[in-house]
Amino acid sequence: MAPKAAPSCRLVFCLLISAAVLRQGLGWYTVNSAYGDTIIMPCRVDVPQNLMFGKWKYEKPDGSPVFIAFRSSTKKSVQYDDVPEYKDRLNLSENYTLSISNARISDEKRFVCMLVTEDNVFEAPTVVKVFKQPSKPEIVSKAPFLETDKLKKLGECISKDSYPDGNITWYRNGKVLQPLEGAVVIIFRKQMDQITQLYTMTSSLEYKTTKADIQMPFTCSVTYYGPSGQKTVYSEQAVFDIYYPTEQVTIQVLPSKNAIKEGDNITLKCLGNGNPPPEEFLFYLPGQPEGIRSSNTYTLTDVKRNATGDYKCSLVDKKSMIASAAITVHYLDLSLNPSGEVTKQIGDALPVSCTISASRNATVVWMKDNIKLRSSPSFSSLHYQDAGNYVCETALQEVEGLKKRESLTLIVEGKPQIKMTKKTDPSGLSKTIICHVEGFPKPAIQWTITGSGSVINQAKESPYINGRYYSKIIISPEENVTLTCTAENQLERTVNSLNVSANENKEKVNDQAKLIVGIVVGLLLAALVAGVVYWLYMKKSKTASKHVNKDLGNMEENKKLEENNHKTEA
Repeated sequence: MAPKAAPSCRLVFCLLISAAVLRQGLGWYTVNSAYGDTIIMPCRVDVPQNLMFGKWKYEKPDGSPVFIAFRSSTKKSVQYDDVPEYKDRLNLSENYTLSISNARISDEKRFVCMLVTEDNVFEAPTVVKVFKQPSKPEIVSKAPFLETDKLKKLGECISKDSYPDGNITWYRNGKVLQPLEGAVVIIFRKQMDQITQLYTMTSSLEYKTTKADIQMPFTCSVTYYGPSGQKTVYSEQAVFDIYYPTEQVTIQVLPSKNAIKEGDNITLKCLGNGNPPPEEFLFYLPGQPEGIRSSNTYTLTDVKRNATGDYKCSLVDKKSMIASAAITVHYLDLSLNPSGEVTKQIGDALPVSCTISASRNATVVWMKDNIKLRSSPSFSSLHYQDAGNYVCETALQEVEGLKKRESLTLIVEGKPQIKMTKKTDPSGLSKTIICHVEGFPKPAIQWTITGSGSVINQAKESPYINGRYYSKIIISPEENVTLTCTAENQLERTVNSLNVSANENKEKVNDQAKLIVGIVVGLLLAALVAGVVYWLYMKKSKTASKHVNKDLGNMEENKKLEENNHKTEA
């Protein structure tokens, strides 16, 4: 029996000295695992029937083995070696699959599964690769601004906690930036944490900008390898403020230079197209060679027409870069002659003129008592209806608020003029006496009656229009009377009289009586004639009737005689 023991001793010794062991060689097998996941390594050897036990080991960089797990095929027990870095992280299943939880970068080794029989040792190596996705890249230490035609550090792109290390790429508006001497300088750095063995990648970009880079987005990306292959993660976009010098100066006039009128305030605003824009300028006023230093605005208050001219502005440090604007201060003058309140006598002549002086053609409108006139007024001989309130109004339509107006209040005076008329009532019993009065100021009318007669209606007055009105009175005179109309205003007192005869009434009454008698006699004669005509008509009608009856009797007798003759012949 002693020979059986010897082989067993030789096998234990073979486990320690691999050079004396017969091995079954297998190809390389790689297990990829993500950082923090569980590494699962199957033992890629068919379990032999005479298996005694199985073991797992890993190899150090110098090739020396470190055993970490043991499982007996008979006792079904598992033993884990005292290896600090794998404490409480290992699990060896019945089919000798080894699992390592919470994968670390240090787990990236060559592990070997060993199945041992009495006469042989079978080994299956597995290479473990651990990958750690880096953090999303971020552009940090960004420049507050970039200046055209100057090489300046734009910022740094940083990505942390990667394994293995990745590569950083810069982009402008989605296109890859390649190093270019004097224009694009990229410096890449990577650093490994000695404890976690994870990499931090940093790439700095120096860039010479142009005005074409205004509002252009810059991004960066990190490319790394993971369990499933190569991947790329992009940063957020970054847009930089681009500084560039002023190349052109412009001047603005507020309000609009087409609408400036006397009395307005003018604000001149000078602008440069640089970034940042200039903060100070020189302003040049018409006739002043020296510029006035100010911010980008300069204000003139209560301007007059003599402020019309060319206004300029320039940069303080570059006076040759200048801009100008022509300004016209619009004005409007109106002179009405005469104006105010004017009193004239009826029949007088009154020349009226409205003279306009303006910076451009102006419209003129005449109004009388708020009613637009078709033409300007002209008075060669004044009438009462010419009196009123006249207004001459002018305006520049292109300039808002530029209007002028002057007024003339014309008073036409005249002494009272009287004209009397009479009108007899159709009945002949009364007469209407009218006193027509013309004059201004309005004359007062007074009636005086001389003689007897009744006043049927008290005096009534019409409205006073254009210096004229009338007063009328209705009377029924019993005898000849005289009516006197007196009109008086501040200028004069005028009297006029009218005689009214009573005989006119009596003659009118007699004429009416004769007319009535004639009408009655005429009606009686017409009735008599009608009666005679009717009597004659009735008499004639009766005679005609008798002749008709006699003729009818003769016709019947002749008919009977003819019938008897026919019978005799038969």
